[in-house]
Amino acid sequence: MFLSNFLSNLTVSRGSAFIWDSKIKNLKIISNFRCLDLDLLVGVERQKKTILNNTVNFSEGNFTNNALLWGSRGNGKSSLIKSVFNEVNKKNKNLKLIQLNKNNIFDIEIIYEKYANFKNFNFIIFIDDLSFEKIDSDYKIIKSTLDGSIQNQPKNIILYVTSNRRHLMPRDMIENERSSAIHTDESVEEKISLSDRFGLWIGFHNISQNDFINIISKYCEKFNMPFNKDTEKEAIKWSLQRGNRTGRSAWQFVVNYAAEKNKKIDF
Repeated sequence: MFLSNFLSNLTVSRGSAFIWDSKIKNLKIISNFRCLDLDLLVGVERQKKTILNNTVNFSEGNFTNNALLWGSRGNGKSSLIKSVFNEVNKKNKNLKLIQLNKNNIFDIEIIYEKYANFKNFNFIIFIDDLSFEKIDSDYKIIKSTLDGSIQNQPKNIILYVTSNRRHLMPRDMIENERSSAIHTDESVEEKISLSDRFGLWIGFHNISQNDFINIISKYCEKFNMPFNKDTEKEAIKWSLQRGNRTGRSAWQFVVNYAAEKNKKIDF
């Protein structure tokens, strides 16, 4: 046990961001952790401020809320978590990020048990794209695992979860329950109670055309590429062809634009 704790402590001390390896029940250091500069995340100022303040408070040892970042795909939920972590970690190296695959969510109790006593470190458990398609045995087990864990989680561990659904399940599932359940209020409450365990609900929605253009302008500035009226027109055309305006489609435009300019970009 002593050797296991020593090795775990050594691993945590050497890295900042980790992936939980469910096979070996341990952390693996992300040696090439990559994220966007925080100032490149445009159009999500309110969301950025909320999650940044929460993360700073957590890194300083204060009681803080678990966060559920929900909404449209491609609008920066996971990017914001990683960028905020990276920004706060620059000043507080004791803050660590653990990415937990949603399929391995049953291991959350193991993570709590292993790292609750690491008093010199604060851990963000990051679960990306968590949602449930139907109420089945897996959902009930996962809900029981996560729901119970949230109530009993150590002070030095916090959960940041992203989902495209506010209640982690399709709206029609909840509506069907409202219309068919005998004890409607109790049944619906059972379905949405998991998401209620997150103190912060941070919504993400499709961005405006101005924000879309501003994102591309920021990227062009960072990567030293020209940005002018022609670039703007091409960007708008790109968004119309894609049928959406998101941070992801803005990045995809920039990648294509850089290739046309024979410009190598990296971050």
